[in-house]
Amino acid sequence: MTLENKLGITNQVELAKLEEKISKQKAKQLFESGEINKIEVGTFAGLMQIHKTLFEDIYDFAGKLRDVNISKGDFRFAPLMYLKQSLEHIDTMPQSSFDDIIKKYVEMNIAHPFREDNGRATRIWLDLILKKELKHIVDWNAVDKDDYLSAMQRSVVKDLEIKTLLPRRTNRSNQRPCPIYEGY
Repeated sequence: MTLENKLGITNQVELAKLEEKISKQKAKQLFESGEINKIEVGTFAGLMQIHKTLFEDIYDFAGKLRDVNISKGDFRFAPLMYLKQSLEHIDTMPQSSFDDIIKKYVEMNIAHPFREDNGRATRIWLDLILKKELKHIVDWNAVDKDDYLSAMQRSVVKDLEIKTLLPRRTNRSNQRPCPIYEGY
């Protein structure tokens, strides 16, 4: 089943390809325009801004809290009845060390606040936190997609694998995070 979209596309493969293309263009614009510097770092409000910007031309629900329970495979994301409380908790989580930031990132993944496309928005959100707090960003092009997805699936139980995978793919940088990440 294809999600209802502003583009009128009913083929899931076609929608996915166009969604990737448009969201990458929007991410590039977000950075090049300097609008990224206006985003509240490390909060759900900031993540909402990122999601809205990336997907507002595709979905009516862009940047809006989901109103349905969702799952992926056998995993159920935060139940709708606890979603707002989960997001309030995540907003208050510390983000002063790499471990703290990854814990916060994993919790946001478990909350999965949007109907679709949480991953693309939260990777930019993560990079903004890492840049602000540690002056590092993830080189997403150097992160193997399958390794990353496996680590994120297991991070619900134990976040050690994602904490091990990402630092090897970060670099100290005074430049902004790169919004263009192949294959994600």
